[in-house]
Amino acid sequence: MINKSNITGIVLAGGKSTRMGNDKGLLNLNGVTFMSHIIETLKPLVNNIIIVSNNKNHDIFNLKRVEDIIKDAGPLAGLYTGLYHSNTENNLVLSCDVPLINTAVLNKLINGYDEKMDVIQLQSQDKTMPLIALYKKQCMHQCLTLLQKGERRLRFAVAQFNTKTIKLDSDLDYYIKNINTTQQLETLRNDLKR
Repeated sequence: MINKSNITGIVLAGGKSTRMGNDKGLLNLNGVTFMSHIIETLKPLVNNIIIVSNNKNHDIFNLKRVEDIIKDAGPLAGLYTGLYHSNTENNLVLSCDVPLINTAVLNKLINGYDEKMDVIQLQSQDKTMPLIALYKKQCMHQCLTLLQKGERRLRFAVAQFNTKTIKLDSDLDYYIKNINTTQQLETLRNDLKR
């Protein structure tokens, strides 16, 4: 188990949201923005939180907001930026499009900590989740090397690291749902009304 004083929460909110059409982090679910929910879920587990976003509207969360060091290079660049600005060895990284994420899910990562591993990620329904994962700060060096070679795929980057994958119990799959389109958001809102 890692001490929370050695964990920084990093929320990647710099995507273009082309499929959604709006900034996903600022979308509402039950009157709470995706970002607010993610921040509140992270708070008990981490020392501080960094938001990686080029959108000044994210300043409303009163947290350290940093802009991508390498522009327009996708989540790999966001990860690199977050790790670059982190002051801790361990970093709990989340994308801003998981509005149902809960502490039980994140504790799976923290409880699965292995100091020999660079990355600890979840797997749900045979799909790995590199944007719900623990990353060591040292991963930033390989991220930069890959970015400088024109690589942008996060899954490709994770394959270069010593990575441990934790299979999520099926009863927790619901909480890691990604919301990328207005249709997915409407479906989720309707599900929650039932």
